[in-house]
Parts: sequence; C-alpha cells; structure tokens
Amino acid sequence: MFVRKFSVRDFRSWDAVTLEPGPGTTLFLGPNGHGKTNLLEALGYLATLSSHRVSTDAPLIRAGASQAQIGAVVVNDSRELAIDVEINDGKANRARMNGSPVRRPREILGVLRAVLFAPEDLSLVRGDPGDRRRFLDELLCSRIPRMAAVRADYEKVLRQRSALLKTAGGALRRGSRSTDGASALATLDVWDGHLAVHGAELLAGRLRLVDELGPHVAGAYRDIAPESRPASIAYRSSLGRSLPPELLEPGRAWVREDVELLEASFLNELAQARQREIDRGVCLIGPHRDDLELHLGDQPAKGFASHGESWSFALSLRLGAFALQRSDGTDPVLMLDDVFAELDRRRRRALAAVAADAEQVLITAAVAEDVPAELEAARFSVEAVDTPSGRTSKLG
Repeated sequence: MFVRKFSVRDFRSWDAVTLEPGPGTTLFLGPNGHGKTNLLEALGYLATLSSHRVSTDAPLIRAGASQAQIGAVVVNDSRELAIDVEINDGKANRARMNGSPVRRPREILGVLRAVLFAPEDLSLVRGDPGDRRRFLDELLCSRIPRMAAVRADYEKVLRQRSALLKTAGGALRRGSRSTDGASALATLDVWDGHLAVHGAELLAGRLRLVDELGPHVAGAYRDIAPESRPASIAYRSSLGRSLPPELLEPGRAWVREDVELLEASFLNELAQARQREIDRGVCLIGPHRDDLELHLGDQPAKGFASHGESWSFALSLRLGAFALQRSDGTDPVLMLDDVFAELDRRRRRALAAVAADAEQVLITAAVAEDVPAELEAARFSVEAVDTPSGRTSKLG
C-alpha cells in the first residue's frame, strides 16, 4: 500500500499543498516548529480519524479558516481509491470516497492503513491506560473497520449509563422502595444489557488483537534492544475473575459463542459491582476501564523501565503493529516523526532496516544527519513563512 497523491488545505500551519510521494522513502527536512509534523499528522488523521497530538479537532483547523481538508489517493494491489475528509468548525465532519459522500466518516477507515511513530508515543509506556486503549482500538479499527461502529456504540451506551448513575443516584439508592427508584433500576438494567452486548464484542476484538500482536512486539523489542530483558504484553480486563480464563489461551480460534460467554461474564460482573457503581456514580466495569500491560522480564515497564527501554518499548509497539498489519497481506504506510534524534546509532539502524523494507515511508527530521545513511530518500525542505494572514508552511 502507498499514497500516490496527498493534499491538505487549511490544516494546522498549511494553507494548501499537494504532494505525490509514491513508493519508497520521502524525507521532510526543516527546523522544529515549521510544519513537518503537521503533514504526517494530516495523513495519520485520514487513517484513524484522529490526531496523535490532540484529543479534539478544533486545533487542526488553520487560524482564520472554518474547515480543514485532507485528501489522498491510495494504491493497494494496483487498485486506487480516493478518500478525503472535511474537518469542520462547529459542525459534523464529512468524508468522501472516490468523490461520493459517505454517511459517516468512519466508513473510510481501512482504506489507508498507516503506522505513525512519534515522540508522543512515549506515553504508551509512561502514560495513562487511556493512551494504550486508544493504541489498541485504532489498530483494531484499522484491521477490522466494522469495529469502529462497535466502539462508537459502546461509547454511546457508556455515556447514557454514566449519566443515569450520576443524575439518578438518589433514586437508585432508594431502589424498589420507591416508584422513581424502581423506574431508575429498570432503566439501569436496560443499559446494562446494551453495555454488555457492545462491550463483549469490543473486548473480544481487543483480546484477539493482543494475542496476535504480542509475538510481533516481543520480536521487535528483541531486535532493537537485544541486551535488555524480554518484552511482553498482556490484556488486563475489569471483568477480573469473571473473565473466563480459557479466553486468554494463546492462539485461540474465536467463535461466536466466546463473545456470548463474555457477554454473560460482563453481566455477572455488572451485577456484583452495581452497589459500588451506584454509590460512586460511575461505571466501574467495561473496556473503558481496561489496560494493556507492558512488561520487561517480570516487572511492569511503567515505573521500572529506563528512558532508553521506554523508548524501545514504545517503538516496538508501533513496529509490532506494522508487522501485524503486514502479516494481513498489506504493508501499511510507515511514518516516522522526528524520532531518529531520540535513538542511539544501533536503534537507528534497526529502525532503518524495517523502513528500508516497507513499501512507503514518510520521515521528518530537523537535521539530515539524524537519518541513517542507509535510507535513500526523496527530500523536501519545509520552512515557515510570514504572510499577511499569518505564518504558514511551504515546501522547498
């Protein structure tokens, strides 16, 4: 897979630019703060419908503009598909495929598969569980686009159920002793059922993903840091002991009955946690409370890994994602955002070896010397210029 043509308008610092990178390696060189990362961020947005730098879309729109536009022509097995997204200020975003509007932007997910390694990825090791859940879900939705709808349905139900726990706490505590309490409990039962249905499917997808991803992450870490302790990943579910242990068996061939078993386990755990949830007014059970555990040897990476080990683990998660998607039969686009400067010579060479074998690689760097000489690349310079409407970026 590669991007044959790529364009942005009014995205971050970019007024308008069109590129035709093609297969191979493309290097964007320029001082920090001049707009290099914005290009990779825009392409990453097309692949995931989210930014790796901010949690909301508003900062992505160039100052003074009402919308940003990103488009790409993606080639996969000699088949071309054009996708584009409008990021709107104050209203819903819109997307098109081959020029035709789609009902929801998430319908373009899977057209472009991309793996982006950026300095922000250190949070995958040192940050909150939400960063790791997002990593899993973006990879899951890229490989299985329908999971984006499952994830959206789960989050919608979670919001409704959370609102009920928060606003009807008094009635829920009175329970069946009062009319409003009985009504609130009946409503909570309904939301429990919906949460279990969507949560079980999302959880099943994550469990399968971690099982498949684990060996690739371990192998990538072994290649990058052979002198270090072995790396491993594991999924920690809020279902606790209600999670059937047989569903954690490596290489399990999942069937529909497994998802139904998860749903029953989910409902059981919700029943046990009900009073605690009512007392606290929050949802305590579900994929939104889970975590991807990272281990070096028998110790958790968070809190025990050195700076170099943390960087190596974060890089291994991305390289593992790349290798897993490649095993599906398609090379994702590999994007490396100003990361060579953070790596020593040996790690640079290890990353360069992966990049040299990828169908398409996009790299940013502030200093050309940071990029390993083994990587031959088409080069573009990026610089910021001051205009009457503000500072913008341009290619040289």
